[in-house]
Amino acid sequence: MPLTDDAQITIRALQEYERASLSRERPVINQRAMAELVAELDLAAWVRDGGLSGQPLAQFLDTYLSAATRLHHPGYLAHQVAIPHYAGALGSLIDGFTNNAMAIYEMGPGAASIEYFVVNWLLERVGWQPAPLSGQEPPDEPFGGGVLTHGGSLANLTALVAARSRLAPQVWQEGNPADLALLAPQDCHYSITRAAGVLGIGKQAVYDLEIDDKGRIIPARMGATYQRLRDDGRRAVALVANACSTAVGIYDPLDEIGDFCRQHGLWFHVDGAHGASALLSDTHRHLLRGAAKADSLVWDAHKMMRTPTVCAAVLVRDHRTLDAAFQQEASYIFHDKEQPGFDLIHRTVECTKAGLGLRLFLSLAAVGERGMAAYIDRQYAVTLEAYEYLQAQPDIDCAVRPQANILCFRLHGDDELQLRLRDELIAAGHFYLSTTAFRGQRYLRAVFMNPHTSLQHVKELVAEIRHLAAA
Repeated sequence: MPLTDDAQITIRALQEYERASLSRERPVINQRAMAELVAELDLAAWVRDGGLSGQPLAQFLDTYLSAATRLHHPGYLAHQVAIPHYAGALGSLIDGFTNNAMAIYEMGPGAASIEYFVVNWLLERVGWQPAPLSGQEPPDEPFGGGVLTHGGSLANLTALVAARSRLAPQVWQEGNPADLALLAPQDCHYSITRAAGVLGIGKQAVYDLEIDDKGRIIPARMGATYQRLRDDGRRAVALVANACSTAVGIYDPLDEIGDFCRQHGLWFHVDGAHGASALLSDTHRHLLRGAAKADSLVWDAHKMMRTPTVCAAVLVRDHRTLDAAFQQEASYIFHDKEQPGFDLIHRTVECTKAGLGLRLFLSLAAVGERGMAAYIDRQYAVTLEAYEYLQAQPDIDCAVRPQANILCFRLHGDDELQLRLRDELIAAGHFYLSTTAFRGQRYLRAVFMNPHTSLQHVKELVAEIRHLAAA
């Protein structure tokens, strides 16, 4: 069967998948038993005999897609995962077929050049000096750097590796000093404490920065926490701030935090995995005021930039800090050679890396900067509209007034009711939400990622929640 025939079969299946999702003909989520799906897909037989092409492929895709969670469905409100632009999905296809492992330039000059370009584009949006292209004279002032990684967790880890290498450069030969610590808000993403474990710092050495009733770092209290860290005989690898928080979507006051870090010589890391995309919006850019004072920033394109998973940027204000983050020896890669481009391999945990920049670039190139900003503005606006509607309901409480596209609310009742409502919503298949704990209570959590989700869908959601609660 020619490639074009199977490709056309696949495209037709995806078109029907999108149509049935947007029209809400199929449930947003359909969690069938794994054993049942493995049997119906006949996986063992296909692996044994081969031949999955043509009409059998069409039947296989129909079964597979029937079990896919439909992010394109307007009732999808669960997680911070993009509803990708089709152009970005084509980037994933092109990268998958060419399979250019572009962490070294010679294995993918086009992919490496695009990644270098989009990293520079992101650096400029933060307010940092982009890196010169190969052959260009470097600027007199320090310039930024970055790399795309497979996810925000890996990006956060990479940034903190760079911070640790600056504070304790001997670590690669001698191991971790025993006095390292981190400063982070109490509700930071779990990848921060995970990184502390991976780095050998340990969760017990993460000092919680005090937060207010909305979950934001209180700048006036940072000094006391930092002094406690110093009194314990520890050195801070970095101070981490949220832009925005994962649970409720609130931005920390980056400007004041940046001043504190500069005053005390602390590495300032901004976890902007979800909310850094507000930098593209004239309306919401102010939420990241002070981001340029950071030493490093993480920005996930596969959240608010319509880019397929996964594509996360770790960006640094001074490229030298990232270039010194890792130490490695591999004679088959690291040696003198003709170099018309730039190798990214020394900036990442990964040795083999996909051409992640292509999927981001094609998503951007399809809609342009103004189109991407309009999408972000629309999602933030519909979230606020939903908040105002929910706040007016006598039987619903919201956790905080949203600053991003994350909205947490609860129907009057206990935590068990919120969890039961989520389970029953998922079983019904009309809506798919997540939940979160915030200030000692369980909330239903809606993330407005889908450009087709409207206030009318929220009203339908509330009606269904009330119906389920009364049953």
